[in-house]
Amino acid sequence: MTDEIMKHQIDALNDLLESEREALLEGDLERLAEMLEPKETLIGAINMMPGGDLKVLRALDNKVKRNQLLLGGALDGIRAVAERMAQLRQVRSSLETYNADGKKRTIDMPDKTTLERRA
Repeated sequence: MTDEIMKHQIDALNDLLESEREALLEGDLERLAEMLEPKETLIGAINMMPGGDLKVLRALDNKVKRNQLLLGGALDGIRAVAERMAQLRQVRSSLETYNADGKKRTIDMPDKTTLERRA
């Protein structure tokens, strides 16, 4: 592999990592999914290269780690939203109260409520 090809792949990965960072900051999950395969391909090709500029490779590694932290934060946010949505569904389907003895009591609510109108 020539130096020019190596430089091209490193530049392409660098640009892709910057685009990935932007997508993570914008919350664009579809764009992230589209970047996965090219990213894996470029990383695999760069890993196969003999030698290489250690300084450039460290910079790429730092960008990959930075994006992994951002992705971890995004996943934590998605999990928090999913948990909150589950709690809201629970509130709609039942009511938790305490009786006179201080024991928790759950009252199940019907799934569909109907309103009868009379003239």
